[in-house]
Amino acid sequence: MHIGIVDRYQDLKRYSHIASVFVRYGFGELLDRLRAEHYLPRRRRVFGRKAGEFRHLSTPERLRRAFEELGPTFIKLGQILSTRADLLPPSFIQEFSKLQDSAPPFPFADICDTIESEFRRPVSEVFLLIEERPLAAASLAQVHRARTGTGARVAVKVQRPHIRALLETDIRILHDFANLSERRLPESRYYQPVRLVNEFARTIRRELDFVREGRNIERFRRYFAGDATVYIPKVYWDLSAPKILTTEYIEGVKISDIDGLNAAGLDREAIAVNGADFTLKEVFEHHFFHADPHPGNLFVLEDNVIAPVDYGMTGAISDDLADHILAIFIAVMDKDIDSLVRLLQEGNWVPENLDVDSFKLELQDFLERYHGLSLQEVNMSEVLGEAMNMIRRYRLHMPIDLVLMARALLVTEGVARMLYPEFNIVEHAGPYAKKLVRQRYGPIRYMRELYEVAGEAEAFARRLPGEMGQLLTKVMRGDLSIKFLHTGLENLIMEMEKSSNRLSFAVVIAALIIGSSLIFQSGLGPALLGYPVMGLVGFLFASILGIWLIASIMRSGKL
Repeated sequence: MHIGIVDRYQDLKRYSHIASVFVRYGFGELLDRLRAEHYLPRRRRVFGRKAGEFRHLSTPERLRRAFEELGPTFIKLGQILSTRADLLPPSFIQEFSKLQDSAPPFPFADICDTIESEFRRPVSEVFLLIEERPLAAASLAQVHRARTGTGARVAVKVQRPHIRALLETDIRILHDFANLSERRLPESRYYQPVRLVNEFARTIRRELDFVREGRNIERFRRYFAGDATVYIPKVYWDLSAPKILTTEYIEGVKISDIDGLNAAGLDREAIAVNGADFTLKEVFEHHFFHADPHPGNLFVLEDNVIAPVDYGMTGAISDDLADHILAIFIAVMDKDIDSLVRLLQEGNWVPENLDVDSFKLELQDFLERYHGLSLQEVNMSEVLGEAMNMIRRYRLHMPIDLVLMARALLVTEGVARMLYPEFNIVEHAGPYAKKLVRQRYGPIRYMRELYEVAGEAEAFARRLPGEMGQLLTKVMRGDLSIKFLHTGLENLIMEMEKSSNRLSFAVVIAALIIGSSLIFQSGLGPALLGYPVMGLVGFLFASILGIWLIASIMRSGKL
């Protein structure tokens, strides 16, 4: 993507703001280690190392407050990091979970401007009525209740003005910091900062794509069309645009409003079961799930029907990943430690330097403690918490969609237990898992796979003669070449470039000093206070360059 001069200027201003906030919250030393001064205006290049008024706070709390102050992008980043219990310790997860996706409402005039800009006609011609007071105001968008020309009640989600430009600026800055971290902070490489930022950028750009969110809603409507326990709102495509999403207004009770549920005469046990069924069906049957099923996004209608809203964040499990998860599940049930470790290695989920023997012993101890327990005795939150601790200790790398799936199941269990404390999602998930096993190892699946393999074999057989002929032709012509790719040498190359630049400066300084000395000895040219002007100018330039070179070396910490 082409970045213009205006964008770079905006980046520079935002860099300064981000740096000042992190310094104020006590992260100046981290910026020093990153040597981020090259990305900042000169007046911002001296970083403090004290947390000042925030020094009494823990590191996770200071980071959470910094994210809050830095606005929508960093709030969203913290919220997504709060789902990564496989990467971060509980103290960070707990703090980031406090980040609320709320913001002061923006003016109704901006709502009207966006609607008129998107539809190219007055608001009164788009909606019969739109309420000025918002139903909800979040960091990326704002929701207003409205009526269509036919009188239907709808919820209109309108994107905040200029939010995309701010997000893109922040994403570029996060990419810069991620690259610096991987190059200059060896301990950060386990967390794969560049990969994390790429995943975050993809997630938040999807949330800003209201057309995509509308497609997600329609996909869920197809999946649950015949399910009387779930209701998915309708999308009004004629009243939607890239920055506006209009959906059917859901008139229900929030699933977390226990008093409201009781007052409406709803059955909390049935709600818990229906909510869990919704999550289990989308995960195990459709492999496409609502990745943010917190209580604020779930409403309950008459007859204990579950009505989810806000489909901006979704997850998907590919068929290959589903098969891999199922194989892992079977290995766990059989307590087959060797197969379990092999499957984790085949999925590239384990680091190359894994202590396999120690990992196997801990896996065996973990499985022995839960094997043989009745489903009623298994607490999913406890099991997943312990599993995540093991994942962090051994630095396993889990696919992001698998982590989101685990979180969705965990949140679902938490909501269900809030409604009905005796609920056990592990016991409830048993029939879904058995159905998945039957589908995976049934004759229809084997016949389909055999047909696919036969097709691939036929295609390979057709391509082989031609590709072998091309290879032999290249060999005979001497055109066959082998490419070598060097990795891990970036830091060495950069340091060599710095050293050669400094050496060049030193040679230039030495030449100025020697040349000026010869001019002083010869006394050639005009004089000032009895000294040759050319010699004085040469010594002056040599002094300036020498001081700059020394300062540069000292600033790098490699004197």
